[in-house]
Amino acid sequence: MATEAFEEIAETFEFLDDWEDRYRHVIELGKAMPPLDEAFRVPATKVEGCASQVWIRPVIAGEGGAARFDFQGDSDAMIVRGLIAVLHALYSGLTVAEVTRVDAPAELSRLGLDQHLSSQRSNGLRAMVERIRKVSAEAASV
Repeated sequence: MATEAFEEIAETFEFLDDWEDRYRHVIELGKAMPPLDEAFRVPATKVEGCASQVWIRPVIAGEGGAARFDFQGDSDAMIVRGLIAVLHALYSGLTVAEVTRVDAPAELSRLGLDQHLSSQRSNGLRAMVERIRKVSAEAASV
């Protein structure tokens, strides 16, 4: 159920043999993201459970399960900004109902992230996915 944007990332990862190259690519993805406006760097958008500072601001268009999901995000760590960009590619543009059905661990494992991130980064990534799923589930039930 991955988006076209996520499929592009997965295809790029297939061509990058070395994990260091993949790591650099994730960082580049993060650098390409627009920064989150300071006004949205508030406790309500902060993701707990991350070693770095992480903010995710959901942007939902419409109501109910057919509402379209998007988000803005940022972090004070470049690799984490890249992980946010990967999650953005995975979820952005789906309906909130579809977001809740994405098997994020399986999709992300296609990139090998589960094998190469520190336990703290993996926990932070899980916390970001949980936040996205929670917000989407809440929006779907409205």
